[in-house]
Amino acid sequence: MQLDENLKKLVFNKGHLKKEVYHATTDAFKLFRDTTSQMTILFQQQKQENPANKIDFQFNDRGDFEFEMRFAGDILLFMMHTNVFEFSRDHQVMKTPYIKEDPKRSYCGVIHIYNFLADSILYQRDQDLGYLIGRVFVNAEKHYFIEGKRELGMLYNNFGTAQITPESVQAIVERAIEYTTNFDLLTPPYDEVKLVSVGEMRTTFDRKFIPTGKRLGFRFQADND
Repeated sequence: MQLDENLKKLVFNKGHLKKEVYHATTDAFKLFRDTTSQMTILFQQQKQENPANKIDFQFNDRGDFEFEMRFAGDILLFMMHTNVFEFSRDHQVMKTPYIKEDPKRSYCGVIHIYNFLADSILYQRDQDLGYLIGRVFVNAEKHYFIEGKRELGMLYNNFGTAQITPESVQAIVERAIEYTTNFDLLTPPYDEVKLVSVGEMRTTFDRKFIPTGKRLGFRFQADND
């Protein structure tokens, strides 16, 4: 019995490509981890140098594929997905010259950036909501682009020139901190919280089954930007 030559090429070429993408993404994630850790130390030094700065910054490593930064009642959670993804034909990135020149460049790993309220974790409010504020796509050439909200958004056309470097990663983390700081907790509409069950009242206030989120009951940043 012999293997079909086209099948062999397909399996080995695709497998090799995905392995390259995975390694490029893990390298990028390590750079995100190291950069965020170093920035946390710098913020802590600012607090020590000026007693008026009372905001605590903490860095927590949660394993190979997760870490977090805590500050001012917020958590920025960075998570790397272990799989490699391809974009649909209709995605805007597939129309860029960079991808048309070599379609293999469209295979990417992804790093998610979430924002949670620190109290949601502290008080184990499992019904509370976190928000994906950005996701960073990285290909085998260590080029990247970001899908995200406002400060984190980036044009797809930059994919061909934007590369993962210490400087670019620091800029992304800084924009994530900026966005989180400006993304305020708004009170939900009255009608959505006016009813409380007896069971909920028997629990402590912070453990009630009334979910808390920065835009609970509102459209998230109008979901148009």
